[in-house]
Amino acid sequence: MEAWFIILVSACMCVILRAILSLRTKTIRIPPGPLHIPIITTILWVRKSFNELESILRTLHAKFGPIVTLRIGSQRTIFIADRSLTHQALVQNGSLFSDRPKALPISKILDQCNISSASYGPKWRTLRRNLTSEMLHHSRVKSFSGIRKWVLHTLLTHLKSDSQSNYSVRVIDHFQYAMFCLLVFMCFGERLDDGKIRDIERVQRQLLLRFSGFNILNFWHKVTRVLLRKRWQELLRFRKELEDVLIPLIRARKQKQAQEEGVVSYVDTLLNLQLAEEKRNLNEGEIVTLCNEFLNGGTDTTSTALQWIMANLVKYPHVQERLVDEIREVLGERDQREVKEEDLQKLPYLKAVILEGLRRHPPGHFVLPHAVTEDVIFNDYLIPKNATVNFMVAEMGWDPKVWEDPMTFKPERFISDEGFDITGSKEIKMMPFGAGRRICPGYNLALLHLEYFVANLVWNFEWKLPDGGKVDLSEKQEFTVVMKNALQVHLSLRSPRI
Repeated sequence: MEAWFIILVSACMCVILRAILSLRTKTIRIPPGPLHIPIITTILWVRKSFNELESILRTLHAKFGPIVTLRIGSQRTIFIADRSLTHQALVQNGSLFSDRPKALPISKILDQCNISSASYGPKWRTLRRNLTSEMLHHSRVKSFSGIRKWVLHTLLTHLKSDSQSNYSVRVIDHFQYAMFCLLVFMCFGERLDDGKIRDIERVQRQLLLRFSGFNILNFWHKVTRVLLRKRWQELLRFRKELEDVLIPLIRARKQKQAQEEGVVSYVDTLLNLQLAEEKRNLNEGEIVTLCNEFLNGGTDTTSTALQWIMANLVKYPHVQERLVDEIREVLGERDQREVKEEDLQKLPYLKAVILEGLRRHPPGHFVLPHAVTEDVIFNDYLIPKNATVNFMVAEMGWDPKVWEDPMTFKPERFISDEGFDITGSKEIKMMPFGAGRRICPGYNLALLHLEYFVANLVWNFEWKLPDGGKVDLSEKQEFTVVMKNALQVHLSLRSPRI
């Protein structure tokens, strides 16, 4: 009897031990994270700000390692902070990590036909290929040099006028308007009057701000549709206003296509684009969505980066003066009011200033969320199917193991690193434009705009703090990560004068 009892107890212990080991193994394979209590954890996360999230993630990564999991509602999000693991995911295993999370209900209502949010597949490839080959190709970008020169002249004129009227100039408003004018022309192929541009800007921004707010509540969408019914209706109304403003411009461009030659606009390429897998052309709603993406993507990110760079040139006058000296050396004795685009390749310190600005102040501290469409074993962890994966962009650019004194603005570090590759194809040291297959397709255009405008802004004006002013580099989250207190400067004309 005792023998049978011992055998029975031993068998039970083996089963229990195997179950425990199996459970432990399964738990270990999921990236670690803080305790999740349904409903309570969700409520706590909703109440936290963006800056709190970053601080919490830093603490969690210090505790759990480079990969952590957060649970918000039913959504599991995995955050990766290590640059080598990021390269392994986005570059070496790009096909596994290139999808997007399942479309939110609000995205479906507003139309998800865009490059940023489209699922990884034929439709995304068609839309992205059209943008890169038709709009962002070197020859096409060069065709817009005349409009860049016009926008620059307008910006310099507005800054000069504002500086003569006010001792202190708030520059971000001028930057945003200049970048928006440039992108509007590229999108619609013509110079619109100020009233029409302001109208487009208004409907763009009101929709963008409402959309961002609803993203935060995506896991409660069924509740918010009932409790926040008026806001949903308002959002739909904003989308309708956007269509009412953009569709007439799209139709007008369609009528001009057969009559005009010259600069090809983004709308022109969309009107001629066919979705091969669906055997159809884009409808007007889809073109509106893509135009909306084009204008948003090229305006806020560039104007935000431009303000951060100029803020550091004000904070560190020796950097500004070294940049001016480099421009003066390249231009020589020419009485030239403009640093031309062909001069930019001769200005290595300028390029270093731009890269250092993007490293120290990336416009987005995270990439747009990625997703895996099947279970993936990654760094000995299980990344579950349909899990959202994100990457801590700012933390990688501030990694003290890569960058000496990382929080200091020091462009010289890029002069000594001549082989640096911003795409991260061989190695990721920073990734302000993302990396891998979902890297921002317009990164070369953004670099051109930043180099061209920064060079001409410091060549035409001396940038200083007004009496009693200071450069505050604290941040806040809007559509991008912007200066909490906008840059205020005193501008004085350099020679040659405008």
